Amino acid sequence: MPQEQPPRPEPLDPPMVPVAVAGLVIWAVVGLVLLIFFRGWLTEHGHQNWLWTCLAGFLWGFPGLAVMTRHDANRRRRREAAARQG
Repeated sequence: MPQEQPPRPEPLDPPMVPVAVAGLVIWAVVGLVLLIFFRGWLTEHGHQNWLWTCLAGFLWGFPGLAVMTRHDANRRRRREAAARQG
């Protein structure tokens, strides 16, 4: 006799814009902290590329934010359509 399997839970679909904004803020804060408080140390130890890494992370966050904004808009439309159907 086959056992009845429990229903699968719905996949998580959280809003993603706050995640993208948090990433932008984190990269900006880390970059500013390094620039203001650790610039001399970074220069002495040859780690100025850390500042460029923070800048790149911050700048790449904007395309990510655009993608996540579109994702959240589609998510809203999917949920509205599902609510209308049943």
